[in-house]
Amino acid sequence: MVKLNSLSTSKAESQHVKVLILGAGPAGLSAALYAARADLQPLVLAGLQPGGQVSLTNTIENYPGFPEGVGGVELGELFLKQAERFGARLELDSASSVDLSARPFKVTADNGEYSADTLIISTGASPNLLNIPGEAGLTGRGVSYCATCDGWFFKDKQVVVVGGGDSALEEGLFLTRFATSVTILHRRDSLRAGAILQKRALDNPKIKFIWNTVVTEAVGADKLTAVKLKNVQTGEESLFPTAHPG
Repeated sequence: MVKLNSLSTSKAESQHVKVLILGAGPAGLSAALYAARADLQPLVLAGLQPGGQVSLTNTIENYPGFPEGVGGVELGELFLKQAERFGARLELDSASSVDLSARPFKVTADNGEYSADTLIISTGASPNLLNIPGEAGLTGRGVSYCATCDGWFFKDKQVVVVGGGDSALEEGLFLTRFATSVTILHRRDSLRAGAILQKRALDNPKIKFIWNTVVTEAVGADKLTAVKLKNVQTGEESLFPTAHPG
């Protein structure tokens, strides 16, 4: 997570700005940088996760300019410092509603209300969490939400993918480039993914399936070592070992 000592949490009280940016991930902070350099005094509502999803990634090796890789938190902090250097302001606040019916645009947030001549919405996306014990603490330490971001770190490892839709199968198929095996856990006895993806996954010798099963806990101290499983039909519980990426 990006350090919060540079963020304001003051009450807005119908504060008016030229440019208001919702979201403080790479897109939001890039917009803030350009707007600040154009002397538009942008204000960024950082939300609850300054730095965006990039801050959840332990090491990023596919971002230009960092041949040795860079930590997700560190990269988020660099984005923040660069935007602030040119005059962008950031507040630790989250928007709850937006009125685009008239100018200036009006935004209601936790700390008050804002109005803006220009509104840039760069709220990004959030992964669907399992919300199980151990998940949050092991994120970036074996728990990942992006195969294309982190796939290389799973080279020669055993990987577990949770889900049975298009995203799960696409991620699983991608991970077979690196992992020794990919086990797809699905809470049903059949997949929801498209027919082509199903065929590719079922025909791939590196992919195995465990049906009618959910993950109930991510296990590990400082890295993921196993996941606890539960069969939704029989109630039987088991421990499935995993190999942490490094």
